[in-house]
Amino acid sequence: MTISPSASGQLRFLPVARPGAGEVTFRLPSPDQPFVRGTLTTPVGKVPQVRAGLNLRDRLGSWLARWNIGRMHFTVEPGLYALGRPDEHSPVLVSANYKMSFDVLRSALPGRDLWILVLDTKGINVWCAAGKGTFGTLELLDRIQASRLEEVVSHRRLIVPQLGAPGLAAHEIRRHSGFRVIYGPVMASDLPRFLDNGCRAEPGMRVKDFPLSERLVLVPVEVMQALRVGLPLILVLLAVSGLARNLAYGRAVEVHGLPMALAVLAGILAGTVMTPLLLPWIPGRFFSGKGVLTGLVCFAGIFGFLRHRWPEQGLMESMALLLVTLTIASWFAMAFTGATTYTSPGGVRREMLRAIPLQAAALIIGLGLWLTALFS
Repeated sequence: MTISPSASGQLRFLPVARPGAGEVTFRLPSPDQPFVRGTLTTPVGKVPQVRAGLNLRDRLGSWLARWNIGRMHFTVEPGLYALGRPDEHSPVLVSANYKMSFDVLRSALPGRDLWILVLDTKGINVWCAAGKGTFGTLELLDRIQASRLEEVVSHRRLIVPQLGAPGLAAHEIRRHSGFRVIYGPVMASDLPRFLDNGCRAEPGMRVKDFPLSERLVLVPVEVMQALRVGLPLILVLLAVSGLARNLAYGRAVEVHGLPMALAVLAGILAGTVMTPLLLPWIPGRFFSGKGVLTGLVCFAGIFGFLRHRWPEQGLMESMALLLVTLTIASWFAMAFTGATTYTSPGGVRREMLRAIPLQAAALIIGLGLWLTALFS
């Protein structure tokens, strides 16, 4: 592939694709990765060969990633891979280097011979990476050149996941590389029928719902990410609560610290569990607003049941706990926008610009009221 002089200044090349003295250096992915089962000889060298079937290690890695354990390191090296024994006429499918995305793609295509071009999305799935810009036009152009793809296949077609479309400019990719982008179906499970149909998608392949089962599998990682922030915050608040006036340290932690810890946990529960599970039925368009509603329900349920435990609690402190719960619930519910296809990058930005100042103000007021209640 050659880049025209007028275009070269517009493109950002990765180190493996950086133009050198008259020729382009490149690097194929390592064959030493655990999921690689061999190599396939091509005009550009030995390409790592993978199978459609997933082994126990692959499945265990996915399960741990669901719980946010090693998730950002659950990656494959970017570059060109062979599924089965493809040749120069075999289709080229584009994916992200988040290993779960890579595994879902290959496991949906048993018995197929094709190429998989993996982009460096920094360990992020296709949909989220398209919104963040790492599954993008420049990265795809870089990866085509770095893999010397035009020497491996005789056609000039790339099948890209439909959910990656927000990050790509297909006309720019064709202009600078000669490869035409064909958007595949939303679901990898539809790929066999899509390929057999001559790369034509049926109407149902362009639609993505978001059923309860899919929302449920996302809850563990949302909870673990929230607890990574929430638990240190709880420890700090418990330590501060023991300094309250007119009470021994232990009693002050019990009277003031435990309710605040519950308020934080109630917000996390509402934002990371209740909002995803009840998403279609919660009124409102903005996720931050949905979090406020679930936070209100969660707060009323928990503190309505345990109110008798803290008879000393006054109105100021109760208001502080409510504001903290609603703020945390709103924040983590808004964070769930990146896991859904309900939203667009522009819509998310607009919501964040409106919601974050309100969330920050509510949190500051809530903590201010709480500290005032402790020391007044």
